[in-house]
Amino acid sequence: MGKGYYISKHLATAAMVLAAIALVTIIALSVVYNREKSKNAAKFSKATTLPVFPTPKTSNEPWDKYRLPDTLSPQYYNVTLWPRLVKNANGMYIFTGISGVMFTCEKKTDLILIHSNKLNLTVFKGHHAKLTGLSGVTAPAIKTTWFQSETQYLVIQLEGKLKPGKDYWLYTEFTGELADDLEGFYRSEYMENGEKKIIAITQMQATYARKAFPCFDEPGMKAVFHITLIHDRGTTALSNKTENVIIDGMAITRTIFGPTKRMSTYLIAFVVSDFTYIDVRIWARKKAIEDRQGDYALNITQPILEFFEKYYNTSYPLSKSDQIALPDFNSGAMENWGLVAYRETALLYDPRTSANGNKQRIVTVVSHELAHMWFGNLVTVKWWNDLWLNEGFASYVEYLGADYAEPTWNMKDQTILYDLQSAFAVDSLTSSHPLSRKEEEVNTPSEISEMFNTISYSKGAAVLKMLSEFLTESVFAKGLSVSFTVLSLLCLFSRLNQAVDQTPGIKLPYSVHEIMNRWILQMGFPVVTIDTRTGNVSQKHFLLEPEAVVDRKSEFNYEWFVPIKWMKKGQVQDQLWLLQKSGTVNHLNKNEWVLANLHVSGYFRVNYDLGNWERLLSQLESNHQVIPVVNRAQILDDAFNLARASIINITLALRTTKYLLHEREYIPWEAALRNLNYFFQLFDRSEVYGAMQAYLKKQVKPLFEYFGTISSNWTTVPSGHTDQFTQIIALSLACSTGVEGCRELTRSWFKKWMQNPPNNAIHPNLRSTVYCNAIAAGGAEEWNFGWQMFQKATVAAEAVKLRSALACTKVPWLLNRYLEYTMNPEKIRKQDATSTIGYIASNIIGQPLAWDFVRANWDYFFKLYGTGSFIFSGLIRDVTYRFCTPFELSQLKRFQKDNAETGFGSGTQALQQAIEKTTAKIKWLEGNKEPVLQWFLSESA
Repeated sequence: MGKGYYISKHLATAAMVLAAIALVTIIALSVVYNREKSKNAAKFSKATTLPVFPTPKTSNEPWDKYRLPDTLSPQYYNVTLWPRLVKNANGMYIFTGISGVMFTCEKKTDLILIHSNKLNLTVFKGHHAKLTGLSGVTAPAIKTTWFQSETQYLVIQLEGKLKPGKDYWLYTEFTGELADDLEGFYRSEYMENGEKKIIAITQMQATYARKAFPCFDEPGMKAVFHITLIHDRGTTALSNKTENVIIDGMAITRTIFGPTKRMSTYLIAFVVSDFTYIDVRIWARKKAIEDRQGDYALNITQPILEFFEKYYNTSYPLSKSDQIALPDFNSGAMENWGLVAYRETALLYDPRTSANGNKQRIVTVVSHELAHMWFGNLVTVKWWNDLWLNEGFASYVEYLGADYAEPTWNMKDQTILYDLQSAFAVDSLTSSHPLSRKEEEVNTPSEISEMFNTISYSKGAAVLKMLSEFLTESVFAKGLSVSFTVLSLLCLFSRLNQAVDQTPGIKLPYSVHEIMNRWILQMGFPVVTIDTRTGNVSQKHFLLEPEAVVDRKSEFNYEWFVPIKWMKKGQVQDQLWLLQKSGTVNHLNKNEWVLANLHVSGYFRVNYDLGNWERLLSQLESNHQVIPVVNRAQILDDAFNLARASIINITLALRTTKYLLHEREYIPWEAALRNLNYFFQLFDRSEVYGAMQAYLKKQVKPLFEYFGTISSNWTTVPSGHTDQFTQIIALSLACSTGVEGCRELTRSWFKKWMQNPPNNAIHPNLRSTVYCNAIAAGGAEEWNFGWQMFQKATVAAEAVKLRSALACTKVPWLLNRYLEYTMNPEKIRKQDATSTIGYIASNIIGQPLAWDFVRANWDYFFKLYGTGSFIFSGLIRDVTYRFCTPFELSQLKRFQKDNAETGFGSGTQALQQAIEKTTAKIKWLEGNKEPVLQWFLSESA
């Protein structure tokens, strides 16, 4: 596209006019550049070159508040940007820009606040912007301008008042650094055919559009955007809309994009690269497209779009759909409207080197992002406190879209693993928060970033799934509407109530709004206890630390309206509603087992009287298939977490794993493995570990032998989608517990690859396990070979497998060297640095090294990624996951105290959760370590 775009005759005249405008704009941007260059001050700090005025901490001035006042509303922007993909005389990559915004005055004011961060603004007659009135209106003169660094505002004080109902034009010119910080307008570098390539890309969510151009950077401040990009010939420019016109000059190209729909600033995107594409426009590095790595994404995109058009009963709202795989991208993907951005691992698939899991990740991520094209982009939350409506909804329907694209994969069942059980782990802490928070709780960029968490995504998905279950999916879909523009609870629930009223046979005890408020406006979830001896059914707020004090008050007193689907001895019963603290169920027989939360349709845990637990365990061991697959996973997960909360005995929870000798399904095994991994983390430094290993070796051996048989001694993989995942579990757990023949098998495969590097015969599904085991068993030779293969990898999914496996080594100096590599973007990409540290922390030898490394370099990471970065919560969670001793708790609290001044950004809540989890583990171990040891000893004999 960058090499030429031919204009039809009826556009020729317009093109000549645009060419003249282009020349003027290019000259203007060159002037901006030269003006900045001549300042000899091309240092880009957190502030712009505007004066900064100190403000008292107790200030109530509007520029000291993080929310924009309601005095102005933007209508449209004209933005022209020119990224330079070569360094300037000062050794920096920069971009220059000019921007105008037309806004309407809603209330009389003499103040303009507009977001601007890390931009050097050009001065016009002593001020950093120009203001003019439109339609004959005279604008008041500018009195003074300055930059308020804490709130990231360009502050413009006027000599007079703006008039309500009148329109004005605000114009700025600026220069910014095209840094490699993964935020706003930034650069990415990669090697292709031995040549270093530079591209310019964007990531605006949540508060980074202000780093690309001055703007009213709040999700509710929607406007139309007219984007123009000036770029080198031979490169292609992309943005949210299709290109209206491309004008080639002698050395540069000007690409003018059509006006967008009315949209939020965080959805704006632009890219300048030499990428190429395949139709429906899947863009990527030329080599990746040549190797057909975009084909799978291409094949699933159209079916998913068709599904959502039917689901929302609304046509795709845009005229084009671009998706682009980027070498450097901090998030997994971003739903930019019409130009969706992905990490390469989330869009590119090579069947020769990518595993089945990589394929599943692509279909779920693509489905998630395309779901946003309606819910999130067309209708948008007003403020970030209701982010869950965007992300929870997309996280739920991503499985529906993926299921439509891959109908044989049983994708809907996997929500129990990747959403519900993940949400439970966080929502059982007192440091959790409601899905919908009060607006005043979410203000700063770091507080906004904190909202991009497990609660917003996974709990949001689980609660919406529960809603669709008790309404039925058809009524739920019928009640959805994207005809409104601001997404709110009131709008959503009123539509769903209308759908219920119009559907015969659907009866609810209360309105949708009244039922769902209890799940949305208070944190946590209940444990429902069923006593089959008496018929009593009760609920209680479930907390991992039962003695913990809940400081957050709830108007509902932590009680919920609970929809309970259940079965009795294999027969499905009528749905129940628990509408108070306790109630009674008739016709229970103490000789028949009862199973509640059938198909895990509700967002709650279930406990029973001991007799019913015994009957369920007996059923699992005699014929486990009578109980639905997802409920077998539920029984395992509920039991272990009830034991962690001291509600049931730990040996009862451990007994739920005995039937696994006969289990061949993925979801129960994965649920078991997650809980057992938690035990590994608790006990791998104690005498419990040996007995636990012996027991698990006995349990997994039949599974290992089963897959050895059906795969012709591990030479093939099963045809079933989830069977391939179970095969990976069998190999991984068998090797980690020392099942005879497993480690020898993986080492021999890796050795053959070392002897013939161009020919890697290890199946892509098994590579992560094989690489990790071989590198763990080896030394520097194996590690260095893995590192060489990582550096040569041309498929992102393969690079991730190797990067993770390199953290498996048991050699401390190799781990320390690997940690140092994370600070060098030439070795480990900045987007991958913190996840690499997390991989190292998951290694028992690497964990203390990673913890010390993070503590020693916290200031560095905080300055490198910025307070609003999403990465800090994951980093803190990963390096503290193993903590379970009083000494480690004291280290955590010392870390919190020592870095209080620097802060923790989006990791603030994660740090508090780490302290809470560690405290709970210490208390739990005091009373449970010995019973666990004795149980494993007796069962492994």
